[in-house]
Amino acid sequence: MTSTVADVVASLVARLPEGVVVREPAQLEKYRHDHLHDPSAGTPVAAARPLDVEQVRTCVTWAAQHGVPVVTRGTGTGLSGGARAVDGCLVLSTERMRAVEVDPRARVAHVEPGALNVEVKEAAAAAGLFYPPDPGSFRISSIGGNIATNAGGLCCVKHGVTSAYVLGLSVVLADGRLVELGGSTLKDVAGLSLTQLFVGSEGTLGIVVGATLRLVPPPPPQSTLVATFPTLRSSGEAVVDAGRTLRPSMMELIDRRSINNVEDMRPSGLDRGAAAMLVAQLDWPAEARALEKICRDHGATEVHVTDDPDDGEMFVEIRRATGPAVERRGAFLAEDVAVPVDALPDVLEAIDRVAVDLDLEVPVVAHAGDGNLHPAILHDPRDPDQVRDAHRAFERIMRIALDAGGTITGEHGVGRTKRAMLPEQVGDDVLDLMRSVKTALDPAGLLNPGAGF
Repeated sequence: MTSTVADVVASLVARLPEGVVVREPAQLEKYRHDHLHDPSAGTPVAAARPLDVEQVRTCVTWAAQHGVPVVTRGTGTGLSGGARAVDGCLVLSTERMRAVEVDPRARVAHVEPGALNVEVKEAAAAAGLFYPPDPGSFRISSIGGNIATNAGGLCCVKHGVTSAYVLGLSVVLADGRLVELGGSTLKDVAGLSLTQLFVGSEGTLGIVVGATLRLVPPPPPQSTLVATFPTLRSSGEAVVDAGRTLRPSMMELIDRRSINNVEDMRPSGLDRGAAAMLVAQLDWPAEARALEKICRDHGATEVHVTDDPDDGEMFVEIRRATGPAVERRGAFLAEDVAVPVDALPDVLEAIDRVAVDLDLEVPVVAHAGDGNLHPAILHDPRDPDQVRDAHRAFERIMRIALDAGGTITGEHGVGRTKRAMLPEQVGDDVLDLMRSVKTALDPAGLLNPGAGF
């Protein structure tokens, strides 16, 4: 007798404790989407919410036996479709694997993948240490998701992205084997760097079930600078100039549309007429004063410097509010291009021209200090013409980045939304190499099919 889908899923349910697997359509809905809720998301046969590594292995072994695709997700905050369900898959959610253990003497944290970034930060701080990677979603995104996309954030301009802090990984492979990679040492060149291979692999090579993260001493109290500029180019030129002599721990750019979105959501007295605003933090007051001069030399209309931690945090929260502020506006395509920092002024202007040419609203925020831009292409999903033009803008902006010597994604990942453009960036030979690695680790192609490459 041929097994039905229900029978196959029932065999997984029987292998796991009650409540680990959910099958009801209403329960499955939350596991279909990432943060952008794309209507093209598939329908999974079930979602598993394991509590430990052995339950993950059970799920993956079952999926391999029955040829069921596995899409792994953390908290679903991704913006590139990397955790979006495909039809007939098992969604494997790490949301209930949340343990965080800090070893202050070794200056590491042993973390399960479902732990939130903020939880790791808080545990590190309680031990007098610091975990730097801070994506804009740090309060709601999981460490597993951060590792899957090699997430960056506001302070990575000085402190580096997630990969700089991953010393070891526990990974369940496509056949259910558990491998331990790396460890707690700061140096390790024994064999190939497989630990880093899995960082940024978007769940296509294996499932991260544990991580050893490097912690560092906390930075000194920060000096904060806020400067407004009359043109996008002048703000970009100030960023380029600053990078020649200074190492800000944060250098964020907010354009006029984003400023106004924030003001509409939470009035803060921002200059609605400014073309751009920089929010920067630096470790020493003297550096802040040097940056103030650079900004004024590049035509800043107003510059405010403060050493008060509360004032500084207020301005950082304004930057963090740009995400929720644009989400209030409705549907948008989330861009994530990155370019060499010296190309920033030209790229800012080129993105603005795309918005004008296609009559679209495209607010831009950027981790300006490292050239990572986040245009949000607003559109009405009920208007086919706007949807078409939004996708045209999405593609044009990626090509602007490539023409500038940049990349189609700096930290969100290729996912499913940018897969078609990846060959244009890396070329056929590199793409073949990626696929060879994928085939070696996942010969049946069951891990996150359709994502990445």
